[in-house]
Amino acid sequence: MKARRVAVAGGGWAGCAAAVELARAGCDVTLLESARTLGGRARRVELDGRQLDNGQHIMLGAYSESLRVMKLAGVDIQSAVLSLPLQMRYAPGAGGMDFLAPRLPAPLHLLGALLRASGLAREDKMALARFSTTARWMDWRLNTDCSVDELLARFDQTPRLIQLMWRPLCLAALNTPTERASAQVFLNVLRDSLGSRRKASDMLIPRADLSALFPDAAAACIARHGGAVHTGAKVTGLAPLPGQRWQLTATGSALGGAPAGAAQSPRGAPWTAEFDAVVLAHGAPATTALLRTLQLDAAGEQLATQLEAFTPEAITTCYLQYGADVRLDIPFYALLDNPATGHWGQFVFDRGQLDAKQAGLLAVVISASGAAAELGQAALSAAIAAQLAAVLRRPELAQPSWSRVITEKRATYACSPGLARPANALPGQSSLAGLYLAGDYTAGDYPATLESAVRSGVAAAKTLLASKHA
Repeated sequence: MKARRVAVAGGGWAGCAAAVELARAGCDVTLLESARTLGGRARRVELDGRQLDNGQHIMLGAYSESLRVMKLAGVDIQSAVLSLPLQMRYAPGAGGMDFLAPRLPAPLHLLGALLRASGLAREDKMALARFSTTARWMDWRLNTDCSVDELLARFDQTPRLIQLMWRPLCLAALNTPTERASAQVFLNVLRDSLGSRRKASDMLIPRADLSALFPDAAAACIARHGGAVHTGAKVTGLAPLPGQRWQLTATGSALGGAPAGAAQSPRGAPWTAEFDAVVLAHGAPATTALLRTLQLDAAGEQLATQLEAFTPEAITTCYLQYGADVRLDIPFYALLDNPATGHWGQFVFDRGQLDAKQAGLLAVVISASGAAAELGQAALSAAIAAQLAAVLRRPELAQPSWSRVITEKRATYACSPGLARPANALPGQSSLAGLYLAGDYTAGDYPATLESAVRSGVAAAKTLLASKHA
């Protein structure tokens, strides 16, 4: 049979995962990404001649689909990431704690971490043990979703444990403050990491930049299977065709060599091509904008309205360059953030321990960073440098030789209680039949993470392959 022609609009992690699955299944795949670099909201950027990421990330051993598709694309996982045991470690003397899980089978690794943890009082440790026991007894499920704050109060968690453990974990995983974060989604993350096998709770820190970690390898995999990848190619329109097929319009200077079957046009001019199915793998706002170009029926209008309800949350990463001899004692520390005192940073990473070419480079992460980003580049980087100097008791860190702040304003969406998320397949009898959704905002257990995006891309591909469009 002739291979079905499928377009994947969006070259983030969801789009790359969908395209890899479809290409390996024998589809004729065309992947289009408006940016020059694949990766979407987790990608490589070039700043002052340096190749960095638009945000520092931590993955988990529970990221089973991410690790699987990375391997399918040819990524050597052991060399691509640094694997560390579960930990929440603050700098000595900074008023935090030192929580480090030993390499023991679950749940002994958590018990060992709890017994050895310093900086926690007996009541804090009892509260943590109570939380884990109760959550397991509840099978990590709530009858009615609520905020993480409400969940922690219900489980009688101590203020210190909330400050040092639960709040930072919630911010890192959901990028949403505890007072308005979904308790059920938070429990889902804990279930598959703290509540699963020991290896699932391991923390995986990328050594390579985020585009090299998977999207670049995905592009090579797609090409090996006869597909095409076009960066600098913005999808600007969709039009339905008979038989639930679709015409796609795109623009971009890179489209001089358009996919086979595309209408011939001068380099940089709009081109059109017909496809048997289209996977929309942009974020919720860009997907909504494309849908709004169509004549929507009731089902389509309901979907567009649903996507417009997603509220963006920002993540900020501040890079600070010091001398090559500057090094942290461990690959990363948690930081006590306190905006009232100018302490915005929540985690600091020693990039030199991940990549020798980045010796002396520290990356400081601020989740749900809307207020911090309003300070501006100079003020925020100075505040973070001062925070590091004070917390790590190293005055020289107050004067980096170079610094840069990157804020991804739409890094995620606010993961609020009871948030309705759409399915990958659109209603078969609606005006949108033949379109599929892939993105971290689609229905699933996880918040807006790399794993959620990859799972969505894989689910979209499998749904498409099981339909008459493939």
